[in-house]
Amino acid sequence: MGVFSKTCEYALRAVFYIAQSTHEGRRVSIVEIAENIKSPQAFLGKILQQLSRVGIIQSAKGPNGGFFMDAVSLKRPLSDVVEAIDGNKIFEGCGLGLEFCSEKQPCPLHHEFKKIRNELTRMLRETNIGQFNQELLLGTLSLHK
Repeated sequence: MGVFSKTCEYALRAVFYIAQSTHEGRRVSIVEIAENIKSPQAFLGKILQQLSRVGIIQSAKGPNGGFFMDAVSLKRPLSDVVEAIDGNKIFEGCGLGLEFCSEKQPCPLHHEFKKIRNELTRMLRETNIGQFNQELLLGTLSLHK
């Protein structure tokens, strides 16, 4: 089980795949993305629509069409993808999902979870989408088994 919702996991994988393909000078279809990140195509379509709506990915129609990313998008932090799909709950929420949890009224996990949440937030905000391209292209990192 991952840290993110299943929808967000697919969104992050799709963004990494599109970034990698963009670096190779290619625009990619939803069919290609779905096959390579092991995502149901219809589900992925809704995710890509949302990512496109907020400007994280771009798309072009026609014979040379497909999904791609511009230079500005490649510099966006990973937190933008997470917020576009899951909102900001991961950056502020309680580890147990409790509404009342706070510094004054902490849940049993509050203090330890806060440390983890803050580190995750830092990583997602300080790491941009394009930073993983080189390692994906070299095969050091992978999006599938």
